[in-house]
Amino acid sequence: MRFQAKRCGVQFNPPSIVLIYEHTETKKVRKRIIPVRNFSKYSDYSMAAERLKNHPRHRDYLEAVSQNQLEKLHIILRDHMQGRSLEQSLSSFHLDPEENLNKLDDEELARKKGRMDELFEKNRRRKDDPDFVYDFEVDFNKTTQEKCSWDEESDDGF
Repeated sequence: MRFQAKRCGVQFNPPSIVLIYEHTETKKVRKRIIPVRNFSKYSDYSMAAERLKNHPRHRDYLEAVSQNQLEKLHIILRDHMQGRSLEQSLSSFHLDPEENLNKLDDEELARKKGRMDELFEKNRRRKDDPDFVYDFEVDFNKTTQEKCSWDEESDDGF
């Protein structure tokens, strides 16, 4: 690998992927602006990211950049084309435990689930891990349950 990717971002006008990389032999840090062509607000971001990653002209530079990162950058570009602000687009990747996921549309729900899968894999313990414990038990603080009116009026005695 001749190029080490340092940073990756987007440029809205014209739609482009900006890559800051280091040439491993000369140790020079450079910036490469990769235009995103034939991409509209209706385009499939995963196909566009895969096409860009496999493009012969950019393949060597994007080798160290994950497919998932390129997909996120394409989502940000597409959201901008649809009229969303950068803050709205970035907040769709943020996980809020209090957020009601039933109210989200299919695309935002898929983003949230993808982020949850990433966090799960990151925190997952495998048998080969040095800190793996087979039968791990945790005692949670037991909270007192509130009594409901239908609990007291139950005739079944449960």
